[in-house]
Amino acid sequence: MKRRAAALLCALVLVCQMGLWPARAAEEVCFIAVNSEVLPLSDATMPFWSGGYLYIPASIFTGTVRKELGINYIRTSKNLPILSGSGKALLFDLEKGTVSDGEGTSYYPVAIERGDEVFVAVSLVTLFFNLNYSQQKVPRGRLVQIYNDKAGLTGKSFADAAIYPMEVRYSEYLRSKEPAQETPDPEPEDPTQTEEPAEGKNVYLCVRAAQGETVEALLDELDRKGDKAAFFCTEEFLAQEGDLLRRMMATGQAVGLAVDASDPERTVTEQLSASNELLYQATCTKTRLVILENEEGQGLQEAERAGYRCVTADLDRSAYALKSTSAADSLLQRITARRGSVTVWLGESVDATGLRAFLEAAEDAEDRCLAITETT
Repeated sequence: MKRRAAALLCALVLVCQMGLWPARAAEEVCFIAVNSEVLPLSDATMPFWSGGYLYIPASIFTGTVRKELGINYIRTSKNLPILSGSGKALLFDLEKGTVSDGEGTSYYPVAIERGDEVFVAVSLVTLFFNLNYSQQKVPRGRLVQIYNDKAGLTGKSFADAAIYPMEVRYSEYLRSKEPAQETPDPEPEDPTQTEEPAEGKNVYLCVRAAQGETVEALLDELDRKGDKAAFFCTEEFLAQEGDLLRRMMATGQAVGLAVDASDPERTVTEQLSASNELLYQATCTKTRLVILENEEGQGLQEAERAGYRCVTADLDRSAYALKSTSAADSLLQRITARRGSVTVWLGESVDATGLRAFLEAAEDAEDRCLAITETT
């Protein structure tokens, strides 16, 4: 009976493999996610296909992944990699080229050793330990998600929400491949030269995101100029505009939360928690950036005690519509009159025409429109 069950498991593995994913191109990047976390990328641990099976590094089943999935990876002194969990184990004998459960039942496919890493078939591991996995086409290649009942989003919904974490991992991966550069010896200072003052200044535009159509038009203008801003989103926007939230994350815009501190039914922290949960469902990330509307002091203290960074603008221009060239010129004059970097709260009083005019005027003045961060 046991051998019959093992044969059935192997058959299921083969069926799942045949229906899921054609062979990966050699140049394609493959991300691994465990529940809601996208793991770091490296050439040494990059998944690959062999014999029709997708292989992942066994070493991922350590640390937080081990706790999430309940699987532990060890490699004995006899070069016998073992995955264990839920009272059972898979033993991969690299010398004999076999896989067994320690009780005489054999499985397939076997492990593959590459360099210092041992790779195992994801279909075998997930079926044996009663886990799930899915694969999706994503902009940088493929995403393999291994998950259990602790996962929130799965499948395509998770792949759509995880665009920003994947971009972060991909950037880290590219930086890790850059050759180390030697630092040149500093040139001796010339006492006859004086340092020229830097031209332009940093401008942090902050917008209230409530209407999807308006926000999309503003994003188009920012992308066209290569500029950044911060969008403080209402709870309704967060619940309805997942695509725009993911676009903000992927293009480097800042995302914050806009809440009403005068709400008689919910506290500030309750509103922030609910809004952050909606943001997480859409993007697999949360934020500490907050704009408190109708704030009288108590809400600010409450939010800061909860770890949020409440933004206070140097210029509150929410009462002055930025919807024309003249309005853009007026705003730039106000910014120029101030020293150092300037944070501007525009509220919802801005449209694509006004933003385009301001970005062009700021460029002429050599000002830089940047996205505010949690530490700016």
